[in-house]
Amino acid sequence: MATSMGLLLLLLLTQPGAGTGADTEAVVCVGTACYTAHSGKLSAAEAQNHCNQNGGNLATVKSEEEAQHVQRVLAQLLRREAALTARIGKFWIGLQREKGKCLDPSLPLKGFSWVGGGEDTPYSNWHKELRNSCISKRCVSLLLDLSQPLLPSRLPKWSEGPCGSPGSPGSNIEGFVCKFSFKGMCRPLALGGPGQVTYTTPFQTTSSSLEAVPFASAANVGCGEGDKDESQSHYFLCKEKAPDVFDWGSSGPLCVIPKYGCSFNNGGCHQDCFEGEDGSFLCGCRPGFRLLDDLVTCASRNPCSSSPCRGGATCILGPHGKNYTCRCPQGYQLDSSQLDCVDVDECQDSPCAQECVNTPGGFRCECWVGYEPGGPGEGACQDVDECALGRSPCAQGCTNTDGSFHCSCKEGYVLAGEDGTQCQDVDECVGPGGPLCDSLCFNTQGSFHCGCLPGWVLAPNGVSCTMGPVSLGPPSGPPDEEDKGEKEGSTVPPAATASPTRGPEGTPKATPTTSRPSLSSDAPITSAPLKMLAPSGSPGVWREPSIHHTTAASGPQEPAGGDSSVAAQNNDGTDGQKLLLFYILGTVVAILLLLALALGLLVYRKRRAKREEKKEKQPQNAADSYSWVPERAESRAMENQYSPTPGTDC
Repeated sequence: MATSMGLLLLLLLTQPGAGTGADTEAVVCVGTACYTAHSGKLSAAEAQNHCNQNGGNLATVKSEEEAQHVQRVLAQLLRREAALTARIGKFWIGLQREKGKCLDPSLPLKGFSWVGGGEDTPYSNWHKELRNSCISKRCVSLLLDLSQPLLPSRLPKWSEGPCGSPGSPGSNIEGFVCKFSFKGMCRPLALGGPGQVTYTTPFQTTSSSLEAVPFASAANVGCGEGDKDESQSHYFLCKEKAPDVFDWGSSGPLCVIPKYGCSFNNGGCHQDCFEGEDGSFLCGCRPGFRLLDDLVTCASRNPCSSSPCRGGATCILGPHGKNYTCRCPQGYQLDSSQLDCVDVDECQDSPCAQECVNTPGGFRCECWVGYEPGGPGEGACQDVDECALGRSPCAQGCTNTDGSFHCSCKEGYVLAGEDGTQCQDVDECVGPGGPLCDSLCFNTQGSFHCGCLPGWVLAPNGVSCTMGPVSLGPPSGPPDEEDKGEKEGSTVPPAATASPTRGPEGTPKATPTTSRPSLSSDAPITSAPLKMLAPSGSPGVWREPSIHHTTAASGPQEPAGGDSSVAAQNNDGTDGQKLLLFYILGTVVAILLLLALALGLLVYRKRRAKREEKKEKQPQNAADSYSWVPERAESRAMENQYSPTPGTDC
């Protein structure tokens, strides 16, 4: 144990600045925590890494008391950092919100959480309303007006923003604050004479003016005035003497000089100093206090006088005032140390009918989607009737269910829209199973009806078509029915019918007229065929055709020539269909002939182009480069070149 203690002292005392007595950093230690302030333009991640390397985290500000401690350490830093010329400065603390986690306005921390962990705390001091953003990580810094002194009544405000990145910490970032927690603290060493004490903390900070010294810190004590007594030095280590009792292991004041007695620093005593006749002195305590083992420090005989309970816990004296217990307010319970309070999660007992939300010191009940809080005597939550008058989101039918609803549509419609509240007409004429009609199909809003081609009539089932009679008179039926069929149905070829007119000799002749069949589903359907009356009487007189209906009262009636009339009508219908088929086939044949002619012409032109191209590429005969010499030139070559007279030898 002595060897390990000596190594620890050697390690601490060899740190830079040890023994110099100068405060190298801004540090405040109180309770069971120390706060350090640092200047530097770092991102939030870099600042957290710097704190973590020494065993801490970015500082928490969970109460107004803790906010005052942070303000004190920042004030120390600002007194030393004269180079901070900016008017507004920001210092990172350990309050962050991860990417993907959204703002929660109902909580004091608005969805943010402390880096070191812990429950949601009731204290907050936001600078302004927060922006609702979930797409990026957000970090909180303390906003300071560097041109104004820091006052306890004006605590630093919280400002949230981007967390920065290496090389780009963010706007107005000037530094950060770290927090280091310990299991206990030692009182500062008391000097009864001239000397200097330098403390080296476990987080590598040196200071000579700590109000409380954290556990495992080393103290280097140099006694004497000036440089005369440099050899008088002492080394101590803050150790845990008993549970929750921390001590330096020294007794009596240090650096005592008899000539000063109690006049120097009250002899190093905590309360009273009593001088003896030989220049010695002793420390004493006031009524209600007792002297501790270091013979310097006084402690109250009331164990609650030192405020051992932390947070919101209250110290309660035990029997005879010798011990104490800590008590928490409603909604909180003691933690494992039995000295501090933590929030009770009441939602674990399921006190709510539907949704339970835990809050610091309490809880609240909420209703699920589709429910609303009920009135007195109606239960905690009651169903919301989404289908009530003026509230229904459905286009047609709405059915309320427990906590929800569903929409429905009338026959001929289907649900549509992204939320399934709208209704869209079903086009029965283009359904996946094919058209429902044998011939023509006309879609209408919520329904459909069938129609037939000219010469055909709709069967009683309203779907299939049967061969219809050919009328020689004007088309029957109201014109509005025909117009309705033309608007709602497809355009169909007109049927040729005959209407009687007078010829030049008074003989009636058939003049072709066109009319569309009535396609309205409301038009009555006649199942009995039309019966044409044969001409009778004088040859120049024709009777108008009429439609006869068979009724039960009159019985069947057969006009003269009935069988021949029906046969003639059937023959006319068959001839019309054959003529239409002939026209169609003739048109197709003509188109095919034109295509064949065009194809032949194209082939001929291509072949002709190939022959011309082949003729141009044929190689030329070698003799084409030569020509015959004229015969007269050859005779000149045979003449004597020495002859003075052309054409003679002499």
